[in-house]
Amino acid sequence: MLVRGLVCGLLLTAPAVAASKIHVITFGKSTSAQWFAGATDDKPVTIKIRALVIDGRVKEYFIGPAHDVTDRLFVVRRMFRVNDSLPEDSAPRWQWQRGGWLLVDRLTARVSPINLPEFDAFYSAASWYRDYVAYCGVADDGKKTYAIVTQISRRKPVLKKELSNGGVADDAAPDSACPVPSWQRNPVRVSFEPTGSAKQTFAVRGHVVDLVNDAEEEEEGSR
Repeated sequence: MLVRGLVCGLLLTAPAVAASKIHVITFGKSTSAQWFAGATDDKPVTIKIRALVIDGRVKEYFIGPAHDVTDRLFVVRRMFRVNDSLPEDSAPRWQWQRGGWLLVDRLTARVSPINLPEFDAFYSAASWYRDYVAYCGVADDGKKTYAIVTQISRRKPVLKKELSNGGVADDAAPDSACPVPSWQRNPVRVSFEPTGSAKQTFAVRGHVVDLVNDAEEEEEGSR
C-alpha cells in the first residue's frame, strides 16, 4: 500500500513538475549573411542574423532587435533559408529570406507566427509600440497600399486605411511601401507619411483609432 501510494503521488505531481519547467531563451551571436533584396540576384545586401536559442537548441533565426511586448512576451522578425536550386542543379542553393514576425513566450518557450493583415515581407516596414504594430500593408496585386495598425490579441486590424500613393512597383526597394511609421505616447498616436502623400496621424484608444486633424495637433502642441 505504501508503494502504491508513492506511485500515485508521483503520477499526480509529474504534470505540475513538467508545467513548472524553466526554459532558457538566449540569442546567438550576430553573423553576417547575404540577402538578395532585388528582383534579380545581382543586388546582395549584407545583413546581420542571430539565432533564437531555446533550451540549448536553435529554434529560429531573426533579424533586427527584439521588441518586448510585456515582461513575458517579445517579438522578433523571422529569417529563414529557402532552396533556390533548379531541378538540373547538382547541389542545393540556399538563400536567406525575410519572413514575418514571431511571438515568443518566455514562460512556455512557445514560438508562434503573428498574423499581420496585408503585411508584405519585402515591402512593409513595421514599427512596434506596446502590443501594437504599425506598417504600410500591400494588396496582393501591389496596386494599393494601406496604413495599418493591428494589435497582437486581435485578428482584425484596429486601423486599415487606403493610401493614395499608387502602390508599389515590381522593382521597388525593400521597405518601400512607406517610411517606418512613428509613434508617440500621452496621448498614444501613430503617424504615416508615405511618399507622395500627406502625413496622416491617428489617435489610438484601445481598439479604436481616430484620424487627428491639424487643429487637434496644433492644440496638443500648444499645451
